[in-house]
Amino acid sequence: MAERNDNIVLIGRKPVMSYVLACMTLVQGNQSPEIIIKARGRAICSAVDTAQILMNKFAKDVEVKDIQIDTEEVKNRETGQNTNVSSITIILKK
Repeated sequence: MAERNDNIVLIGRKPVMSYVLACMTLVQGNQSPEIIIKARGRAICSAVDTAQILMNKFAKDVEVKDIQIDTEEVKNRETGQNTNVSSITIILKK
């Protein structure tokens, strides 16, 4: 499956409701039948919260299509050593 960048929500340090709003915009815009939520490290819990709030409160017709977990090797800027960072991809569909 080729990924399109216009249906991906990258989770970071903003409040969870900011990401829920971004997902709601994608759901209501009918731009794509799928929404992809991606997060790494400590943001994984915010990604799960975003998906759950979206499905349970705002868009009850959205369901989980797939969840992918992975470990990425990232070079630490300060030490120069490689560290492992967990990542998650949650694919939601209407």
